[in-house]
Amino acid sequence: MDTKKTIKSFRDLRVYQESYGLALIVARELLPKLPRKERFDLVDQLSRSTKAIPRLIAEGYAKKHQRSGFQKYLDDAMAEGNETVVGVEMCKDLYGIDIGLCQKLVDGYDKIGRQLYKLAQAWRSFKSR
Repeated sequence: MDTKKTIKSFRDLRVYQESYGLALIVARELLPKLPRKERFDLVDQLSRSTKAIPRLIAEGYAKKHQRSGFQKYLDDAMAEGNETVVGVEMCKDLYGIDIGLCQKLVDGYDKIGRQLYKLAQAWRSFKSR
């Protein structure tokens, strides 16, 4: 039985769905727990980096017909994911914020990084055919 679904939109990409979901968790559950003094630094940076990942996937998907178009956006999304992991680890290590939540987020963004890497590899081989 084939469980693969046809990709008709960026919304069909599992990595998009998961990155969007994690961005909502960060916004709703992590950022409000940070101290007010971090409002213009860590809060702002995490807010931007988490939102950037699904945006980059969506924008890149629109350029999927270009040889390196989609690839660049996937690479940028991986970079934003790495930046997010560092920010979440800082929340945990600097402020002791919900260690379980932070670990769940780090694990989730590590998974997204692997998914983005595999998608980029698959896209390269697909575009080479």
